[in-house]
Amino acid sequence: MARFLLRVVINAVAIWLTTFIVAGVHVTPYPPGDTLAIVLTYLLIAVIFAIVNGVVGTLIRIVAFPLYILTLGLISFLVNGLLLLLVEWIMSPFGFGLDTDGFWWAVLAALVISIINGIFALLLRPQLKERRRR
Repeated sequence: MARFLLRVVINAVAIWLTTFIVAGVHVTPYPPGDTLAIVLTYLLIAVIFAIVNGVVGTLIRIVAFPLYILTLGLISFLVNGLLLLLVEWIMSPFGFGLDTDGFWWAVLAALVISIINGIFALLLRPQLKERRRR
């Protein structure tokens, strides 16, 4: 459970940084828009993204396994962009959440999120290994 919460927080930070790096990705915070509402909005986006990626993403990866092999994994960029668009669609009825300016912005955002998550994974790997030994 602690590992899932850590991943959610890392995803929330990655999504937050992505909104600064990728011009076509925005987050509309939950009203009233104070700091707590903004943080909770990013955490909610990260939780929904984790669930969508865990359930739908896994199903797509299993079904499209031959495409992953055929494209040497490059289709994963498109799949991750579609998963990000799915998160946007899920949150759209609520009036707050993730907003992208189109499919290619979502693909670029998914790539940036993956890179940021990879950096965090490299930085946190020594602490996680030490924790397992105890």
